[in-house]
Amino acid sequence: MQATTLDVTAIRKDFPILQRKVNGYPLVYLDNAATSQTPRQVIDVIVDYYSRYNANIHRGVHALSQEATDAYEQAREKIRSHFNAAHSHEIIFTSGTTEAINLVANGFSSLLAEGDEILVSAMEHHSNIVPWQMLCERTGAKLRVIPMNQQGELEMDTYREMLSGKVKLVFCNHISNALGTINPVEDIIRLAHDSGAAVLIDGAQAAPHIKADMQQLDVDFYTVSAHKLCGPTGVGMLYGKEEWLRKLPPYKGGGEMIAEVTFEKTTYADLPHKFEAGTPNIAGGIAFGAALDYLNAIGMDAIARYEQELLAYATKKLLEIEGLRIYGTAADKTSVISFNIDGIHPYDIGTLLDKMGIAVRTGHHCAQPIMDYYQIPGTVRASFCFYNSMEEIDRLVVGVKKAKDMLL
Repeated sequence: MQATTLDVTAIRKDFPILQRKVNGYPLVYLDNAATSQTPRQVIDVIVDYYSRYNANIHRGVHALSQEATDAYEQAREKIRSHFNAAHSHEIIFTSGTTEAINLVANGFSSLLAEGDEILVSAMEHHSNIVPWQMLCERTGAKLRVIPMNQQGELEMDTYREMLSGKVKLVFCNHISNALGTINPVEDIIRLAHDSGAAVLIDGAQAAPHIKADMQQLDVDFYTVSAHKLCGPTGVGMLYGKEEWLRKLPPYKGGGEMIAEVTFEKTTYADLPHKFEAGTPNIAGGIAFGAALDYLNAIGMDAIARYEQELLAYATKKLLEIEGLRIYGTAADKTSVISFNIDGIHPYDIGTLLDKMGIAVRTGHHCAQPIMDYYQIPGTVRASFCFYNSMEEIDRLVVGVKKAKDMLL
């Protein structure tokens, strides 16, 4: 089977790493939910920065600094445009989704009181659980969990019942990294706002597959990591509505985030610099913008359609293997298949697949509560990107069958 919505053969030539071999086999990279690969077009932007105009940004009067500043701020505008934020100063550069979530959690320390409640979903990544637990310890607020069902879908009726005047914040991922479930974030946001609560959506897994519109969603905060979007590691963004970003105190103190400093008092810079202390990942920020250029040139709608074809084909083929169970069977899902085979530990399957040049992720995927819910130690997770081919899916299926035969 070969999909026709994208010229995958041509796209694959943009990714140098896809040309290498692992353990003597052509690499099949199916760990995209952990990090995507980087096209030559983005790599060239990083090399160009360090080769031609490497300098610190903002306030420098020399040519290199001005060029670097312009490129960095142009990247911020590209991010604003891609996610349709109202203002570029609503885009805060961070080291990634984890820092973005911690920035918001830290800011709400002064806005919550004992007895307040915050809600998180049952399918969160640890980075969208631990910061809120720490916030509850600091403030006396209570953390409550929106349950999910066996299919890996949130129980929305229960969510409605949980909303009350006590709930100040709601946190949920847009797409589950462990199950591939696409959560009904529009409804989650609307219901939370109706009850007076703010909402943060973790978009780390969604951004590679869905072009989320900040104004359409009407979300208060949204987080993204560039390395999930064919960009570099160590850079990401926090979108925040201007009204909320003005309420939150700075997350870190240092250079760049100040307006004026004396030993008696410091005043803070305006948005977005209020939250961007110190020298940032300049090359990374610029490359983040380049990665979005690359994705938009292909077309996010075309990417989404093709990845759904990959998911459907892989699901059908894997379910033909006797004893294989898929975890996460939501009606609305994308690009992730988490599975186990009866009687085999997922780590053993992953190890044997690696020997065949097939990269998958095994374990709890930083989502231990999900594994506890299903009463399993972890899963094998194959996650897909638009540069994967149907032939690679066939190799995965053959590899899983061989692993099963070797281990049982």
